[in-house]
Amino acid sequence: MIPWLNTNFQHFKPNAMIALNATRHMNKIERKKLFSPDIEPMRTAEGRWFEAIVYEMFLEISKKSGTIKYLAMKGADAPKKREDVRLGQNGLFYSKYGDITVRGNGQDLAEFDMMLVDAENHVAFAEVVTSPSDLKEFEQEIAYKKKLLGYLYDQKITPFLLVSSFDLSNYSVVKRLAKDRTNAIIHTSSCEQIKSLVKHYRPRILYNLPENHPKLIPATSIPLKHPFDYKSYHDDVKNRIFTEISRTPGPIRPEFTDQTGQLVKKVLYGGLFPPAIKSVCDDYGLHVRGKKIEYEEFSRYYSKAVIATDMPNYELIIYLRSKQKKEYHKMIQLKNGHFKFERPTPPKVGFFLWLDSIQPTLGARATLQILDTFTIAPLQKT
Repeated sequence: MIPWLNTNFQHFKPNAMIALNATRHMNKIERKKLFSPDIEPMRTAEGRWFEAIVYEMFLEISKKSGTIKYLAMKGADAPKKREDVRLGQNGLFYSKYGDITVRGNGQDLAEFDMMLVDAENHVAFAEVVTSPSDLKEFEQEIAYKKKLLGYLYDQKITPFLLVSSFDLSNYSVVKRLAKDRTNAIIHTSSCEQIKSLVKHYRPRILYNLPENHPKLIPATSIPLKHPFDYKSYHDDVKNRIFTEISRTPGPIRPEFTDQTGQLVKKVLYGGLFPPAIKSVCDDYGLHVRGKKIEYEEFSRYYSKAVIATDMPNYELIIYLRSKQKKEYHKMIQLKNGHFKFERPTPPKVGFFLWLDSIQPTLGARATLQILDTFTIAPLQKT
């Protein structure tokens, strides 16, 4: 499929019908924002619209080509019955917006702008970008998604398609992706050009629904080739890290070469007992919105602390359960060793449920071992 796409679709040109039909995947507020003078919400709506345009184009393309065997439903076409997030969920699911996601123990591990099955029964995926800011950490994200789908569908090769509304050719990350023959890079018309096709149309249009589309299937109907128990993979990696920490004092970065170990995106080491929280406050420091949280006032603001590392680079994170609002505060480590509030984790995501299920298991000694092992600034504690 990748050579075929590279040969036949170097320059997509969405037409007015496709552009208008794509708005069926947007709600009324998003549609209104498409032509808003307020840049930020307009760009957000534009990104959602362009993603739907690419999907609508592939609905048409797949009808005319045997190279694409199936196209996964999404957006307005996604199955109406969708499972609410809960602990223990593993595999493919649809979000409430009709987005295709892979969940591990309820946590969203990856979201796919588009999924396809080619004539050789390879499961492929696509990412759609409308801004250079979308390319931040993009290469690592694509590599992870290839590993994830490769494991789930037992594929040595996972084709990937990058579709953009702007010229990507001069970006180093895209140049590296283009060297891989399992990837296709496609540049379409710009969003401004597509808008010029539809700006005179009235909003009360009739959509062309893809009823009885011969190639359209639910993503959840593509059978997995391997069992997928993400929590067990996570716990195995966590236990191996603890073993390495006890065996090798000082900074370490264990590497996991097994397939399931490489799927673990974040390791949650456990909740902290009060002495451990005191050690973190005293030795490293917690700063939330310009205020340093002393141990004596910790219990006024928070009910729990959970220590974790992002994988595979072992960036330290501390999650604090807020008492003021149903959310966790994600604390990331700065170059001086302190931990600073980055953003909240809301209650309607599976990762919140996982954090909430974690009980205190780590004392001061074990907590400081983890911090000292993975800290980026061991000599600059408070």
